[in-house]
Amino acid sequence: MTPATLLPLALFAVVATITPGGATTLATASGARFGFRRSVPLIAGISVGLGALGAASALGLASLVLAVPTLALALRLGGSAYLLWLSVKIATSGPPDTDTRMAAPIGVLGGAMLLWLNPKAWATALGAAATFGDAASSPSELALLLASVFVCAAAISLTLWSTAGFFLAKLLHTRREWTIVNTLLGILLALSILQMWL
Repeated sequence: MTPATLLPLALFAVVATITPGGATTLATASGARFGFRRSVPLIAGISVGLGALGAASALGLASLVLAVPTLALALRLGGSAYLLWLSVKIATSGPPDTDTRMAAPIGVLGGAMLLWLNPKAWATALGAAATFGDAASSPSELALLLASVFVCAAAISLTLWSTAGFFLAKLLHTRREWTIVNTLLGILLALSILQMWL
């Protein structure tokens, strides 16, 4: 792999991970509620989950998953239900110091599930494998390359979103302000479900 080939792949991964969606909204909400340090497991789970999808795509699994309509529908339904549940939890939570409904941040497995149940993430990983397949000499080399680039890009992008959430929380002083922000973040997370169906 040459730098001329790596740069377009890196740009693809950065654009795919930094644009608003379910993962970025969740990272922002977690940063606001729990701070950056306690959001690291969520960021790690999402990043590793996306890296695993990149590797699976390079090895042919993503095309198989997306080629079976029943499996793709099951992923879409499961992912939608999971995101809807999270969006309701976020939207109905109050300030961090007075509300125990979201007492603990989402962990590594929850973050990974966000990606594994999202057909859009599978399609993104498959698109990367198809577009940049010539950049590697074998499927296993491509799997390692996609996994590495996606993990790095997602970790950087989600760190930025989580940090933005942390600084947003510093501006919130009343229960009403927290209610407004939590409701907006919950709605944005719920709206990200539409990406799975369009």
